[in-house]
Amino acid sequence: MSRVIIAPYPHQLGGHCGSGALRDLLHWAALGWDNLPGDGLPGEGLVFGLGGGLSFMYTRYPGLTPPIYLVGRNADMELDFCRRLNIDTRRQQTDDPQEAWRSVKDEIDAGHPVMVWCDIAELPYLRVRLSNTRHDVVVIGYDDRQNTVFIVDNDREDIQEVPMEAFRRAHGSNGFPGPNRFATYPMRFPARLPDLLTCAREAAASATRVLGGEDALLFDVSSLPEGSLVASGVEGVQAFADDIITWPYRLDPDELTAAVRSIPVFVEKAGTGGGFFRRLEASFCRDVAHATGDTAFATAAEACQRSADAWSALGEIARAEQLDIQAISEAAHQLPALELDMQQALGQASEPGPAK
Repeated sequence: MSRVIIAPYPHQLGGHCGSGALRDLLHWAALGWDNLPGDGLPGEGLVFGLGGGLSFMYTRYPGLTPPIYLVGRNADMELDFCRRLNIDTRRQQTDDPQEAWRSVKDEIDAGHPVMVWCDIAELPYLRVRLSNTRHDVVVIGYDDRQNTVFIVDNDREDIQEVPMEAFRRAHGSNGFPGPNRFATYPMRFPARLPDLLTCAREAAASATRVLGGEDALLFDVSSLPEGSLVASGVEGVQAFADDIITWPYRLDPDELTAAVRSIPVFVEKAGTGGGFFRRLEASFCRDVAHATGDTAFATAAEACQRSADAWSALGEIARAEQLDIQAISEAAHQLPALELDMQQALGQASEPGPAK
């Protein structure tokens, strides 16, 4: 077959690549819960929260650009989401580009859209220089005559027709934070999803553990240069806040400017759904509370929203024309208590029993 495309394929813009892709895939499979409003299909926030991957990781690595990195989700959110909802999948990787493409093509030929990792720096329609090899997109077709691949991306409203060579570079990139090795997620969906409240409580428990430092880190920190700082979980938020005031002494002027200006990017722009993923988590908690009547999730939604708003406020201060390290540090020091409150509220929501 020279041209194959899975259609219709439902797609909406998303705030985060992973939860946006998984939401679309659930909608394609017509899977949801009857107690959700409307057609019962889940929104992106609910999908993100059910992954249980809300996280925090901070690294400072002088000499690279920018010299800091902030991560608000863990590495295994997509796999954990699928496991929790009884979706059969695995992260299939190889170093052979021909083998990788055969796997993707076989899925498409069988009528299955397939999620893959791509490096955003190699996707021509995104036009970015920053490398991120963990960007989830869904391949829904190909055209052998044009030598192109059809991609659905949370960041673009329309289907993207990408040259095969560019797709292979993106799918097999060796960029930051590490080689994606043609990562592919073939999926088989169940006839129906398990109980929503049971899944939500398990996901909230996972997020609580992750925020406590039991994290699947997004990349291998052993490869960072000497003198780097790595901190994770709620304690890592405190380390991040404490470290900011030292930046003028540790970083040269250009590095300092790059570090400060990167904060709003990591908080709002870098596929976080706004508020450093905390806004997506708040949406998850609200959806569960509305669907199930569980008041502990309503309380957790408020805690997540407060944290999201504080992260956004930090981003606004870092975006100001005049660089003010003292003001940035003070805003960052509002975060640890809010993150701890959020972690505790999610822990309470995860407790089994009747709807609270």
